Amino acid sequence: MNRFALNRLGTANLRGDLFGGLTAGIVALPLALAFGVASGAGPLAGLYGAICVGLFAALFGGTPAQISGPTGPMTIVMASVFTQFGSQPAVAFTVVMMAGAFQVLFGWLRLGRYVNLMPYPVISGFMTGIGCILIIMELDPLLGFATPGNVINALTVLPGYLAHPNLGAVSIGLLALAIVLFTPKRIGRIVPPPLIAIIACSLAALPLDGVPLLGAIPSGLPRPQLPVIDFALLNDMLVSAAVLAALGSVDSLLTSLVADNVTRRYHDSDKELVGQGFGNLVAGLFGGIAGAGATIRTLTNVHAGGRTPLSGVVHSLALLITVVGAGRLVGWVPHAALAGILIKVGIDVIDWRFIKRVHRAPRVDLALMLVVRVLTVFVDVITAVGVGIVMA
Repeated sequence: MNRFALNRLGTANLRGDLFGGLTAGIVALPLALAFGVASGAGPLAGLYGAICVGLFAALFGGTPAQISGPTGPMTIVMASVFTQFGSQPAVAFTVVMMAGAFQVLFGWLRLGRYVNLMPYPVISGFMTGIGCILIIMELDPLLGFATPGNVINALTVLPGYLAHPNLGAVSIGLLALAIVLFTPKRIGRIVPPPLIAIIACSLAALPLDGVPLLGAIPSGLPRPQLPVIDFALLNDMLVSAAVLAALGSVDSLLTSLVADNVTRRYHDSDKELVGQGFGNLVAGLFGGIAGAGATIRTLTNVHAGGRTPLSGVVHSLALLITVVGAGRLVGWVPHAALAGILIKVGIDVIDWRFIKRVHRAPRVDLALMLVVRVLTVFVDVITAVGVGIVMA
């Protein structure tokens, strides 16, 4: 397959891709805003990054059902980039473009295939760790409070929140969780349960006071800006870009492996790197933060019916429509409803198959899975995977 070829957007799974992309877009919206703020670039930079990376990774990437955009690990590195080059934002966005160029180079050199050598216990630990992170991080918004910055913060403030919950938000979150858990399959085949949950919970929250909503969404289209290279800072720019590129590549390809595990399909690692590279190139050009394959959004898309690159395109178009003027409608969605939906996704992400047979697994595999899971939850994905590979 030509690594630089444009993917075909078929209509064989039109309904599933439309619902999957729309649901993933709604789930991605608050995350994109939050990641933009956390990076230091602002909420619109998070939205622009989600739109650009999501669109071009879908059009050129090698994982059909993948949803891409800003992620937690990428945001942490982006925050350091904006801290380092904060006085020259154009330089910081040029670093994003350079990272995209590095990723395209990685794909051209066929470096992506080596991630397929990842041992299964490492993948299992990564998946279970991501599921645990999602459940822990969504408990606070389910109780009616702001999403914490990390797992440690979430666990630290959780006892206080449990003592004084927002009962309206709790009821909305539990309603959303019940809908996605117990909607009959015959209905779910027609309308995805997450979409039912979002609509039902938005209506149910109308008469309730004090339930946190997404609120007004910033609007406006980005203007392209040419790369700006400060030769006095060139070495620092290259190092930051290389770190972003390496992290984004590993993050995306791990998500591709997770998507393979759920959809029972195989991705093209090298083509995926090219797609992610094009996405980050364009994101930097339009003032967006860097992104990668997003595990939770990808799984949300798959569980809602998305199977082809069209779902990724729909996800980006939904965010684009929000940016140019549909933010008022999305603003009525309760945070607790999204929390309920994402807790269900977190439950699904956990590798229950490995856990059920853990008593028969070799001790080495068990130790490897546990180490990767703990490091994923309490440190970061890259450290977890790196340690897991060395142990394996």
